[in-house]
Amino acid sequence: MQFSDFGRRRVLAAFDGGEITSDAGGLLLRETACQLNLWSRMARYVDDHRDPARVAHGLSDLLAQRIIGIALGYEDVEDHNDLRNDPCLKLTATTNTQQGHPPRRLAGASTLGRLEQDFIEGDRRYHKFAARTSQLQDLYVELFVESYDAPPDHITLDIDATDIKTHGHQDGGFFNGYYEHRCFLPLYIYCGPHLLLSRLRAGNTDGARGAKKAIKRIVGRIRAHWPKVKILIRGDSGFARKNLMNWCEANRVDYIFGLPRNTWLLHKARKIRSRAAVAMVESNAAVEIFGHFSHQPKSGSWPRPRQVICKTLHRPGQDQRVRFLVTSLNWNTPLVIREVKAFPNDRDAMARAIYQNIYCPRGDMENRIKDCQLDLFGHQTSAHGFKPNQLRLIFAGFAYVLMTQLRLRALKGTDLARAAPNTIRQKLLRIGARITPSIRRIKISMPTACPYQNIFLTAWQALRAPT
Repeated sequence: MQFSDFGRRRVLAAFDGGEITSDAGGLLLRETACQLNLWSRMARYVDDHRDPARVAHGLSDLLAQRIIGIALGYEDVEDHNDLRNDPCLKLTATTNTQQGHPPRRLAGASTLGRLEQDFIEGDRRYHKFAARTSQLQDLYVELFVESYDAPPDHITLDIDATDIKTHGHQDGGFFNGYYEHRCFLPLYIYCGPHLLLSRLRAGNTDGARGAKKAIKRIVGRIRAHWPKVKILIRGDSGFARKNLMNWCEANRVDYIFGLPRNTWLLHKARKIRSRAAVAMVESNAAVEIFGHFSHQPKSGSWPRPRQVICKTLHRPGQDQRVRFLVTSLNWNTPLVIREVKAFPNDRDAMARAIYQNIYCPRGDMENRIKDCQLDLFGHQTSAHGFKPNQLRLIFAGFAYVLMTQLRLRALKGTDLARAAPNTIRQKLLRIGARITPSIRRIKISMPTACPYQNIFLTAWQALRAPT
């Protein structure tokens, strides 16, 4: 093919470049998954009922192909019809390397689609896989625990619910009055950047439904490895439920939840609110006043009074904005003692430290949910059945785990150390390369002008196996 001349030189093009990929950075995902032994560990919790004599693609290979595909930005199984011959994906998604060469073709959309269908609930002539979703989610916790070289003294678990808009009338999709559309209502639990739970729930369920059971399971598995670790649970006002708080108090777990305000709480906070009003008038500027008091609902639903933190924001010409938290933390808690030192001359140091330094950082969990939902396509729950959609959410979760482990293990000290998954994908994974196989090696030639080659080399140094 001839194009317009470039000065005196002709411009020619042809499809003769050989085996070329646009995702050479996927090799970093391959090395990360190998360090975690991720694919074989996931395969333990997926029952494969296929006839071994007719299997062309092993279960571990299917899991690797699907999850690495999500991490690389290919959100639909239909994308894999076009990726079956991608030379780099063949390397990254093949777990059995004993033969010494990549497979002729990867699995197509029909095979990967059956991976999401359930053997028990579906047509057993075609659906041969049965995923144990609870045990797959327990693997999140195992990977989290293994990421620490030594047991930590203290960890904080953040719990929250969000919505996933449904596509038509799917199983479990209902209208939710808060979000004002038909949706699912998944429950997420994180510890810092680590995902510990991604459970799909029906759209009409209560926001805190299943929270106690999930926390109990996760805390139990963590304490099986770290018996002495101190645990704090943070959540918004939707999780300030007596069953969850009672369980936390009975099991040495601290908590801090938002508390819906009512007239009784506003009455008990009247002194704090008065101080805010006086300070605003005296300074003629916005003021924040913190305080705390013991509280028990008039209904008697709490077995004992609990500590309530109050924050009052008062701006000139505006009504007061009052927020409440309920917490098991107090002056004697080591976490509070450490944070109170940041406010040496504040009469409300404890309340301010709990609200600002301990509770407010839970907002970062919103970014982690966005990473999982948007960058790694956790919102793609478009199957009709509920269990396939739960499995899609779990696969997106493992793609998030893979990207998080890559960032924590290989990108420390680089410009991408705190980057979102989509940024890492665009700058580090989407690299064009020519692949030249021979009898003794597979050479992957990436562009000399790649702007992020220093970061790539840093990641390779951190991930490479010792020689």
